Amino acid sequence: MSDQSARKPICQICKKAKPANAGTIGDNVRPSLAEFIKTQRTDWDPHDFICFDDLGAFRKGYVKDVLEDEIGELTALDQEVVESLQQHELLTENIEKQFERKLTFGERLSDHIASFGGSWKFIILFGAVLVGWIALNVALMTRAFDPYPFILMNLILSCLAAIQAPIIMMSQNRSESRDRARAENDYKVNLKAELEIRHLHEKIDHLLRRQYNRLFEIQQMQIDLLEELSQRRRGSPSHPQS
Repeated sequence: MSDQSARKPICQICKKAKPANAGTIGDNVRPSLAEFIKTQRTDWDPHDFICFDDLGAFRKGYVKDVLEDEIGELTALDQEVVESLQQHELLTENIEKQFERKLTFGERLSDHIASFGGSWKFIILFGAVLVGWIALNVALMTRAFDPYPFILMNLILSCLAAIQAPIIMMSQNRSESRDRARAENDYKVNLKAELEIRHLHEKIDHLLRRQYNRLFEIQQMQIDLLEELSQRRRGSPSHPQS
């Protein structure tokens, strides 16, 4: 166990031995994040090892500072995005399934009534019932159960409208809550995607810069070797012909 722990690199932040795949070298950290870490830890060494847990904590603080500078005070949604960046969690949620699980029998019934009441099927059926009601009472004449001006029909229509209106409003309020939750989820996903894309751009620029520096160093070494070889050839005596 001691040999295995000795082989593991020690994180310069938490001072704990971690597997090599559980962290990275400070040089691989993008410059803006490295500058933030320097402000938090004066003993930061870009050539030393740092574990992903501590790097995620610094990244959370850095993103929080960036958001506060750009949009001001952070909301609860912004805090969730910052936490998800540290924990590497997914923010995408199926809002429809969440609402379907929470619906009671009365809420489901109101949705079905509102859906049926706002359809052509309801309009055609209701129109047919009204026409049949009027035609039947006109045909019965003196024996009509609801003679003209059809007071009973007007009473039934008023009661139906009084009951149907709050049921439709209940369904609309729930639809607004669903749309609000969907908009909040879209905002969190878009904000996280924007931050991740910005992080990737900085990371790629940093890696390209390091790669160019290494290529320049290799090229410089090759030039030095060529100059050294040319000097050796100039200084070597020429062999006499036999």
